[in-house]
Amino acid sequence: MATLLGFDFGTRKIGIAVGQTVTRSATPLTTLRNRQEKPDWPRIESLIREWQPEALVVGLPFNMDDTEVDWSGRVHRFARQLNGRFGLEVHLIDERLTSLEAQRLIAEGPATAKSTTPDAVDAFAAALILETWLCEQHQHLEGRRADR
Repeated sequence: MATLLGFDFGTRKIGIAVGQTVTRSATPLTTLRNRQEKPDWPRIESLIREWQPEALVVGLPFNMDDTEVDWSGRVHRFARQLNGRFGLEVHLIDERLTSLEAQRLIAEGPATAKSTTPDAVDAFAAALILETWLCEQHQHLEGRRADR
């Protein structure tokens, strides 16, 4: 079983989730506010030390016409910095509409989910990003096995 961390990168805050490969599920962890327009690297390092992930997954925002958003360069930079700082493999995945889906899940969820802070949406979005990647990887592996 491999553990991974997922990130919903934003210019003001970053949602983070933890997931694992056996069940292909993820759980929202936290949302970190950027400090002076930079990621909170000490907190990210603390989470990486705590969870010991095998790899990291970062959501890459796309427009509905399949083009990257104008600030996607910052996401690519964040992914490169994660790799450089922690030496972990970093995967990018289309995160289109994950924040909207996270808001919907929170609104339709139990009362405890509805009482979460507005920042929780980012951590929920990170969980959706990570679960999407985990499921796509599983489907890719299953497809390769079927080809044999």
